[in-house]
Amino acid sequence: MHESHALISNDATLFGILAAMLGVIFYTSQSSNPAFKKFYSVIPALLLCYFLPSLLTTFQIIDPSESRLYFMASRYLLPAALILLTLSIDFNEVVKLGPKALIMFFTGTVGVIIGGPLSILFFSVVAPDVVGANPEEIWRGMTTVAGSWIGGGANQAAMKEVFEVSEDIFSAMVTVDVLVAELWMAFLLIGVAKHKNIDRAFKADATAVDSLQNKMEAYTASIAKVTSFNDLIFILALAFGATGLAHWMSDGIAPYIAENYPVLSKFSLTSGFFWLVVIATTIGIALSFTKARNLEGAGASKVGSVFIYILVATIGMSMNVMEIFHNPGLFGVGLVWMVIHVGLMFLVAKIIRAPYFFLAVGSKANIGGAASAPVVAAAFHPALAPVGVLLAVLGYALGT
Repeated sequence: MHESHALISNDATLFGILAAMLGVIFYTSQSSNPAFKKFYSVIPALLLCYFLPSLLTTFQIIDPSESRLYFMASRYLLPAALILLTLSIDFNEVVKLGPKALIMFFTGTVGVIIGGPLSILFFSVVAPDVVGANPEEIWRGMTTVAGSWIGGGANQAAMKEVFEVSEDIFSAMVTVDVLVAELWMAFLLIGVAKHKNIDRAFKADATAVDSLQNKMEAYTASIAKVTSFNDLIFILALAFGATGLAHWMSDGIAPYIAENYPVLSKFSLTSGFFWLVVIATTIGIALSFTKARNLEGAGASKVGSVFIYILVATIGMSMNVMEIFHNPGLFGVGLVWMVIHVGLMFLVAKIIRAPYFFLAVGSKANIGGAASAPVVAAAFHPALAPVGVLLAVLGYALGT
């Protein structure tokens, strides 16, 4: 148990503050005020949704370890959002995106896998003291970061058990994981505003992405209607009813595998959260072949996006930027690791002339998963969020 000096410990109060922050961010981002327009042309609104909540932790206004808001958002709102975001997906159009999306996704995975060892090797030559006197512990700890980046929290926990990582090293690595990943997220989001310039530099053909966006927009427009009270009830009933079903199924599958096939725990197949994400996404995809798809006309994906942004705010509040100064050496190792991942992504994107959309979403499908990839995809356009969902689920499966 640690002593908390947080000013606010009530989750209801904290949730109100996060909601107010989101409201202010999106109100000002839509403002016609020239100052706000100039500000948001440089700093994306989504980045503020991560950063502002982190200030509450940095200045010890809240203690995220005492809050249950992230658990609520990740277990209730995230699966509901995945269902609503995949509800209107058009598989034929997604397939037409071609192989470049998958190439960039797999490049991201390779970058994570080789980046860790190369980062340790780099510091062992340039600055051996940074790695520390016990490199054995460092590389074991870094397996948990790799697990998190290509397979999510469930795989991070699995790596901790498999490689017997000490609590002290694991705690430091969690900080490296969050801070480095969110720093890259910030640069990615800044790049979204400049994606057309980046595409020109890559000589990339983004017509497949534009076509998917236009088709999704046209479909939404064709079924659009004034949202009624009943529509919202149906959307929430479907989202949370399916979420409840996904929880019920994962609560049965994970313990069954743990009891009968315990060896599969090494692959996170005994993780309830892994099954929750996979099942929720599968339900959403299945519903896209039914009349439930028409709920998109009443704003299903918009409701799903609201859930995602609440999740983003709860993720942001877990980040304390001052932790960089507590573990500068490990943060440096993580930073070089990320630079290797990013450099490989840009190199391959340049070679195959992939649009920045594939680079950004392919990277976050690895580093961030279901909570980040749809958000980054939606930053390009809300109609593209399902692509992020599908690549994120592929990331979970491949990482596992």
